[in-house]
Amino acid sequence: MAVRTPTPHFRLERVRALRERTEKLAKEELASSLAVQMRGEALLMAAARRVQDAGASRRRAAEDGELTGADLTAAHAYFERARLAREAVALDLDRQEADVDARRGLLTEASRDRRAIERLEDRWREERRVQLARVEGAELDEIAITAHRRRSAAR
Repeated sequence: MAVRTPTPHFRLERVRALRERTEKLAKEELASSLAVQMRGEALLMAAARRVQDAGASRRRAAEDGELTGADLTAAHAYFERARLAREAVALDLDRQEADVDARRGLLTEASRDRRAIERLEDRWREERRVQLARVEGAELDEIAITAHRRRSAAR
């Protein structure tokens, strides 16, 4: 009977584990980036409301005939500050969206790399299964031949 060798292991197991960790990290970073983007969107909506409120306040101040020029200037300055703050938040949100897109691309690449290693592992496992079946078949053939020889010799 043939001597069985120790079960070999998938040589790229460490690479596969590294690819899995890389993909997991990419997922976590994308999730974090999406959370930052959502906060940015909320900030943008709040800033847009402040601009609307400041504009309405400025219009009311202009419609009231009792305000001084300083009051109108202050209302206009508040409106401009709110508008500039909204623009800054919008720019920051654009950067956050670009970051989300970049992280999504990294996750796609990490997933593709992990799947490639998994396909190699699946192929290796199938080759191993076929090889073991071949060895097992040869062992069974050897057992059958030995049994046949014994029966033939005993006659």
